[in-house]
Amino acid sequence: MASPVFGVIAPHPPIFVPEVGGARADVAHASLAALDRARIALARFVPETLIVMSPHAPALCDAFCVDDSPEFSGTLSQFGDATLRVYAGDPELGRAIADAIASSGHAVAMRSEDGRLRSGWLDHATIVPLSFLDPHRQCRLVVLSLSELDYHAHRDAGAAVRAAAESIKRRVAFIASGDMSHRLTPDSAAGYSPRGRELDAQITGLVEQGRIEGLTHLAPDLVEAGGECGLRSIIALGGFCCEDPAPARLLAYEGPWGVGYLTALVGRAALDSDGAAACEQQGAGVKGGQPGSDESEIVALARSTIEAFVRDETAPVAVTPLSKGEYPAKAGTFVSLHRGGELRGCIGTILPTKATLGDEVAANAVEAAAHDPRFEPVTADELPVLEISVDVLHAPESCEFEDLDPKTYGVIVTSGWRRGLLLPDLPGIDDAESQVVTAMRKAGIGSGEPCSLERFRVDRYT
Repeated sequence: MASPVFGVIAPHPPIFVPEVGGARADVAHASLAALDRARIALARFVPETLIVMSPHAPALCDAFCVDDSPEFSGTLSQFGDATLRVYAGDPELGRAIADAIASSGHAVAMRSEDGRLRSGWLDHATIVPLSFLDPHRQCRLVVLSLSELDYHAHRDAGAAVRAAAESIKRRVAFIASGDMSHRLTPDSAAGYSPRGRELDAQITGLVEQGRIEGLTHLAPDLVEAGGECGLRSIIALGGFCCEDPAPARLLAYEGPWGVGYLTALVGRAALDSDGAAACEQQGAGVKGGQPGSDESEIVALARSTIEAFVRDETAPVAVTPLSKGEYPAKAGTFVSLHRGGELRGCIGTILPTKATLGDEVAANAVEAAAHDPRFEPVTADELPVLEISVDVLHAPESCEFEDLDPKTYGVIVTSGWRRGLLLPDLPGIDDAESQVVTAMRKAGIGSGEPCSLERFRVDRYT
């Protein structure tokens, strides 16, 4: 039986990592959200080993390099983060991959056999995706390097990876690390080319259609003008899938600093894991109140406020008073919007800022629908399918790490003026460590910085 296929296309700018970019990374919110979504799907898939193909690992022009180290380590010190990251290797799989590539007729070299290839050293194009996709370093690792061999050789190498994993019955996921055009804007560090966006449009279009084999036919002059570093990694992932078109889901594309960043899931197992996570997040198909359903009074208030605002944002918002006794007079609230199970907006307040709870909900509903910086404003044609939930926050209390329980309590992490909040009972947040790390990342707080913790309960209404 063929093994399940799970692939991720992941960008690798160090500025994404909180210890490097801090709050500056928020500009790339679409990519950060996409990487987090890929992390949740990957966690559901539970791979034993991750194979990362990196365009910045030590390489040879005429051979593929495979690192079969028993341990990997590296830092982002050249970008300002000296944190040492250590991963367990998978030497057995590394050697099986090298043998399979050689059997396919292509030259291969083991990094462990040549000191110049720095066996066990991790480059930034490996560290950055792993810091998001496997933040707790639960998987073993094999690193592959690109070569200057042609596109078809890279597709063969990807197929060899699949064959090697199947031969030793290893459950693996393939991470194609790479950025798109580095020449999108006049201030791009690599220089500007008007063909950069043309290249990225062709790559993203083919990936979205699952036609990854089509990447091998891109015009050489377009690829040269675009100045990418991820094309060969993606082509190898296509070979790993061993089918064309391959099941694929484009999660994000953006170019906030003159470089294109593409995040996608590829392979049936990846899409199934992503869909299962979405269903889990929705509560077996439903996330929050549905239009026309028997939804709670407070959700109905949020819905009517959003509908009135979207249809005429210049009109004053009329807030219907909530029933006395069932709700607190005042409280912080978060209003979450979903469409088809996908997050569409979420804005809230930790403590009350309005005279009544109804006013608080109405204000946050408008903010979630129109001013969440991660999304375009909600449009009138989305109103019939908008899913809404409202969290009413209890007062936060100071706590220690051992007092946290992500299923019961939300968390607030504070360091100086930076503050990150995570609501309780979120998909993919199964332990206190991942809850705190995610909240710190949202706030741009580095892993070594001192911070204080608070926890809070919520009443969740749908």
